[in-house]
Amino acid sequence: MARSRGPVHRTRATVARRTDSGLAELVPDRDRPRGWTLLLDSAPQSHVDLDDPAYLSFEYQRWLGHIADLAAPPGRPLTALHLGGGALTLARYVAATRPRSRQQAAETDTALTELVRTELPLDRSWQVRVRGTDARAVLERASEGAADLVIADVFSGARVPAHCATEEFAALALRALAPGGLYAANITDGASLAFARSQVATLLRIFPEVCLIGDPAVLRGRRFGNLVLLAGRLPLPLPELTRRVASDPFPGRVEHGRGLVDFTGGAAPATDATAVPSPAPPPDVFRDATR
Repeated sequence: MARSRGPVHRTRATVARRTDSGLAELVPDRDRPRGWTLLLDSAPQSHVDLDDPAYLSFEYQRWLGHIADLAAPPGRPLTALHLGGGALTLARYVAATRPRSRQQAAETDTALTELVRTELPLDRSWQVRVRGTDARAVLERASEGAADLVIADVFSGARVPAHCATEEFAALALRALAPGGLYAANITDGASLAFARSQVATLLRIFPEVCLIGDPAVLRGRRFGNLVLLAGRLPLPLPELTRRVASDPFPGRVEHGRGLVDFTGGAAPATDATAVPSPAPPPDVFRDATR
């Protein structure tokens, strides 16, 4: 059942509203005059700079930005499907860096979408359509072979829901992609990395080409954090992707080939019958994450 939506409350320029996802807060970025961080129940979800939509603050969003940059020659419009809307950070990035791109986003929380559209409005020239529907339902209805880029950034609370982390879900993503298209998925994990290992095994079962991007400490299970999976039918742009990820302010690492298979540790792929959500983050993981 949806929660009561109630009025908007403002404190020190922060905008807060109860939505179907919980308490959504737009917190101003002290370092960027029109920068905002979206929090959902105190968990940082995304960052937007209205003056510079090509600016990506969060580590995992920079990785997804690199993938969007490498999905086609520079400046060429893309057909992109965003599974999970939030503040529409990556849709804004694609629209700013690839004018005339056609994009669709799935976001079940319509009150959150209303808040974002009101407080962080999209440029009217951008072709971004937001559908208030479950990500998997949108993927099931997606046109076959039409998408240059599919980005899955689907979270229920702070966890990836089980039904969006299975072989069947990955097969739908593969079906939606054009022959040279790319599929990227943002997930979170830590400690034993059991969820991440299973997700890698899942994509390796469905896609011919797969790699994994992560902070070295997260990849070693030393801290909880984001990991991005990238997959496609054709060879991935690994040399340039590796260079970009390694050159980020917080350098990441790309795993592929034999190293990626070893990373799975023999984990079983997830199916609709066996999948579980990603683990809940530790209680203090977001303590210093807001600005």
